[in-house]
Amino acid sequence: MNVTVKQLKAFVAVAKTRSFAEAAELVYLSQPALSIAIKNLEETVGGALLARSTRTLALTPEGEMFYPVAERLLADWDDAMLELHNLFSLKRGKLSVAAMPSFAGQQLPAVMRDYRNLYPDINVTVQDVVAEAVVEMVRSGRVEIGVAFVPDSSIDDLNFQTLFEDRFVVALPNEHPLLKKEAITWNQLQQFPFIALQRPSSIREVIERTLEEKKFSLNIQFESHHLVTIIQMVVTGLGVSVVPSLCIPQIEQMGGHWRPLKAPVITREVGIFTRKRYPLSTAAAAMVDVLLQQPVPSGPIK
Repeated sequence: MNVTVKQLKAFVAVAKTRSFAEAAELVYLSQPALSIAIKNLEETVGGALLARSTRTLALTPEGEMFYPVAERLLADWDDAMLELHNLFSLKRGKLSVAAMPSFAGQQLPAVMRDYRNLYPDINVTVQDVVAEAVVEMVRSGRVEIGVAFVPDSSIDDLNFQTLFEDRFVVALPNEHPLLKKEAITWNQLQQFPFIALQRPSSIREVIERTLEEKKFSLNIQFESHHLVTIIQMVVTGLGVSVVPSLCIPQIEQMGGHWRPLKAPVITREVGIFTRKRYPLSTAAAAMVDVLLQQPVPSGPIK
């Protein structure tokens, strides 16, 4: 059964005005076109909805029953069209974003501020999770957008747009002897207790691969899943660590210190993950635009 919105509007207009002439003006149709719409509707539903005579125009019993239903259907249609318009015009909607903690805690608040200023009616949920989880949340469709380091594993099913390149730095406690250095080598780190991210971690993998290539080894004394915990352990004097430069504000806020890392330098791309073959919502596409317009964080001195 195929009833069109045009037919419903024609029927409701006639039922409301009890006049084909007035109804035609309400729905912007000629009277012949209005009559055809009503006739097609009656043929579709299988019976007369209007009782016509030379002097009167009335609803049949079936027409009386259908009239409030038709009004409700048109109201629902108008509401649906308004809701869809609001979604496309960013006057309404929801968006879920996943971001690794080092980005979520430092760069993301400014992104959210700019996005809210532009689109105050969009509700945004932020999932603050480790980089590996960000990729999986995007891949599974739990979030539309993720921000994290590019992983070493395959991301053929995902789009990746680079935001900036992060250079790793050494996190140090107060009064540490390496603070005398302007930059620190991996070889110099070997003699001090090292605090590492626990496996599985893409950062841990990059560090281990670099050390293996250079035939270095570290004196790993402590491990943690979270960079903020590692920084706090460094600040309390338990050891040193190597962390992304995104963590520099946290290091300084906690009372720690940092130095550029060299020989070799380690860098990782930070960027936006989205799913291939799945179009972004208007709200998500707008968030990507805001992310791409953010200034690149100032990294360590090279």
